[in-house]
Amino acid sequence: MNILLGVGGGIAAYKAAELARLLVERHNRVQVIMTRAARQFIQPLTFAALTGQKVCTDLFPKSTSDDALASSIEHIRLAQDHEVLVVAPATADLLARFAHGLASDLLTTVYLAFTGRVVLAPAMNTHMWQHPATQANVQTLLSRGHEIVGPNEGPLACGMVGPGRMAEPEEIAEVVLAGTTVKDLAGETVLITAGPTEEPIDPVRFISNRSSGKMGYALAQAALARGARVILISGPVNLPPPRGVELVRVRTAEEMYRAVMEHLDEASIVIKAAAVADYRVAEPARQKIKKTALRLNLQLEPTPDILAEVGKRKGDRLLIGFAAETENLIAEARRKLDTKNCDMVVANFVGRDDVGFASDENEVTLVTRTGDVVPLGRASKLELAHKILDQVMRLRLVLHAGE
Repeated sequence: MNILLGVGGGIAAYKAAELARLLVERHNRVQVIMTRAARQFIQPLTFAALTGQKVCTDLFPKSTSDDALASSIEHIRLAQDHEVLVVAPATADLLARFAHGLASDLLTTVYLAFTGRVVLAPAMNTHMWQHPATQANVQTLLSRGHEIVGPNEGPLACGMVGPGRMAEPEEIAEVVLAGTTVKDLAGETVLITAGPTEEPIDPVRFISNRSSGKMGYALAQAALARGARVILISGPVNLPPPRGVELVRVRTAEEMYRAVMEHLDEASIVIKAAAVADYRVAEPARQKIKKTALRLNLQLEPTPDILAEVGKRKGDRLLIGFAAETENLIAEARRKLDTKNCDMVVANFVGRDDVGFASDENEVTLVTRTGDVVPLGRASKLELAHKILDQVMRLRLVLHAGE
């Protein structure tokens, strides 16, 4: 697919480089248009290196060479040669100029000449986003059939906290590519668990782990793009849920167990990506435990084994488990596959600092009930999510063929 990436002038322009990389990584041809303000934040050379394409910056040619005439109508060529225009960040100024048809630079001129799909990822100060003028412009753009991704809530460069953060590059890429993604999960209901659990010690302390939830959320995003209905049961994480999921927030392993059992009958595929705490304090203190010079002994008891319980009740559902290990990765994955009655286990080596927990990248190996061991090289968690789902669909065909 031929994609135009318009980059507006804001601090979030640096994220557009990652967006360009993701789109190219998914086998798309990406050409970038940068506004003058965008070039104050990031250099055109960055995008040229990532895309392998010329970066377009000016409406009028600066040279008087023989190709000056061709350059003078470049905005028409750009509009005609591409199927999708995605603008990230889409500043308040760009949204206003798009809404009112002002063609004062190359990007806004291309927009007016563009007849394909338009995806906008706003980014700005919270008050600018909430201003009635901006909201009116957004409604105008939505009425034209354009897609708006974000903005998300969180800390902003100006120091405020609220709506205005540009959506993450992977979220934008997934929306951009949604129209070309094979809907092989249409009609499926995929139940996904994600993140850690927190098991209270007292009102202010808890037992948990380093899981960020990024892998589970990436799986939810990928499953949505492939046409599934997605129920996402999430422990405490600092991530915006993918748009379109049915989100169930939980805190403890017991709460996650109840939520999974409540929704199990609806699911045709269950993916247990959550890092559930194995133990909890048998009797959490009702008041904060005061620090003393004495040792503190905690009486721990096992938490519910959600994966094993789903394995007992799975019926004809596909059950995918995760194994986070620091040694004997494949052997432990096979053990979990057998003892929990899984159809596939995603084995994840967590002894490294550069992938896995909290990282945007991972490197996993898939161990299946059919005896396959499929190593997946290092990649973004969204890319790995699609590869995992590819294997899920292959596994379904093999298992059904053997019935």
